[in-house]
Amino acid sequence: MVRSSLDPENPTKSCKSRGSNLCVHSKNTHESAQAIKGMHIRKATKYLKAVTLQKQCVSFRRYNGGVGRCAQVKQRDWTQGRWPKNSAEFLLHMLKNSENNSFFFFILTRGHLFPLFGLDVDSLVIGHIQVNKVPKMRHRTYRAHGQISPYVSSPCHTEMTFTEKEQTVPEPEEAVAQRKKIIVKKLTKQKLMAWE
Repeated sequence: MVRSSLDPENPTKSCKSRGSNLCVHSKNTHESAQAIKGMHIRKATKYLKAVTLQKQCVSFRRYNGGVGRCAQVKQRDWTQGRWPKNSAEFLLHMLKNSENNSFFFFILTRGHLFPLFGLDVDSLVIGHIQVNKVPKMRHRTYRAHGQISPYVSSPCHTEMTFTEKEQTVPEPEEAVAQRKKIIVKKLTKQKLMAWE
């Protein structure tokens, strides 16, 4: 089993997905991954499908040398963007994989594997996503006058961790009113101390 770079705080409420030596550009995948970081799984899937259809754009913030400008990227408060179709499709496969992993998975505790069932897929949020470069794959291309030039691809490793977002329960009104009453009393007492 491959070790993840970041373990979730609560392993029982999370699921993982990873891809090794993916034949897709590492820089494009990095930008696409940063675009979906922190999103719900459904929203990320919808966004990546829109990227493949060129309905929405991925903002290129780090690897942006020579990247053109487009109007769609204004929604993300940036000026440079592209539509990395191949990276979006690979990330979509990873999202589907992690969605399947959320139904049934094993957890390792004290040297034993215990099966766990059922995370709520609609409340899964991308807590961690990481893209690492891999040693380049070297090929050759044949040029004019019998010359040969390098033809290098830049694959990557990708890993993501999903956590189940906890439901926030609103505080009862009685407790809020009680706390407000205590704060008012405290403030009046401080004002009286200041006068003396």
